[in-house]
Amino acid sequence: MEPRRIAVLGVPMDLGQRRRGVDMGPSALRYGRLEDRLEELGHDVQDLGDVIVPAAEELGISHDGPGGGMGFLDEIRKACEATVEKLLALPAEVFPVVLGGDHSIAIGSVTGCARRQRCGVIWVDAHGDFNTTDTSPSGNIHGMPLAALCGIGDRRLVEIAGPGAKLRPEDVALIGVRDLDGKERDLMREAGVTVYTMAEVDRLGLPRIFERTMAQLGDLPRLHVSFDADVLDPEIAPGVGTPVPGGLTYREAHLLMELLCDSGKVTSLDLVEVNPILDRRNRTADELVGLTASLLGKKIY
Repeated sequence: MEPRRIAVLGVPMDLGQRRRGVDMGPSALRYGRLEDRLEELGHDVQDLGDVIVPAAEELGISHDGPGGGMGFLDEIRKACEATVEKLLALPAEVFPVVLGGDHSIAIGSVTGCARRQRCGVIWVDAHGDFNTTDTSPSGNIHGMPLAALCGIGDRRLVEIAGPGAKLRPEDVALIGVRDLDGKERDLMREAGVTVYTMAEVDRLGLPRIFERTMAQLGDLPRLHVSFDADVLDPEIAPGVGTPVPGGLTYREAHLLMELLCDSGKVTSLDLVEVNPILDRRNRTADELVGLTASLLGKKIY
């Protein structure tokens, strides 16, 4: 890969769900030598610092009450809009790497990284994140960002950083899914997003899924990868709030990133849902840093 200009932006958000600690994800990823690993590959890396996100204690709202649901909606909106503003200010050739925080940050990161162009999204996640306030069993906003980006759900989420959908459902592919809510599954089917479950990863293999995904999204002007740590099997990524057994293996995850690297199509990346409190010796953050290196040119032989 040719050297890239890379901008790292942290969004230390834990307001979209009920488990404390995921707001420390950006720090854990930086502690995992993200900047050094990318510079070793020849890239020019600039760390933009963090978007300011208040802690629940500052807001006087408990995570045990309405927190994780609509109780934190205003602050989630503000953080996502600030994320969009920072990303839109970057030169067009810069490759943004956005560090979460819970997956609700993607409403801002995807919108900003799309740069008001048509954008394909590869959502690598154990979950669909396609709930709405009407379908979600938990009310957690981190389970709603992809639906909101596609224009579905509460208008206050859909209209972050401007009215209307930011993505077309046909421009979305999910990979690694293995835990969907019933009504969420119906909503995804109606919307027409493409979903590759872990059963399909087992049956088809990642190279074939990658080929299909590139046939679907490869001609779009921008392609964003939103990578949730819980897509990995909990044996290799224990530091997540919603672990689901049977995820991607170390080698499968690196193969996917290497294939995406070889395509030359990816223009931006999210790394989300790393929770250092639940982790073991920063293992999950280290895994995601290694996967980022694979996406940006490192090969495992």
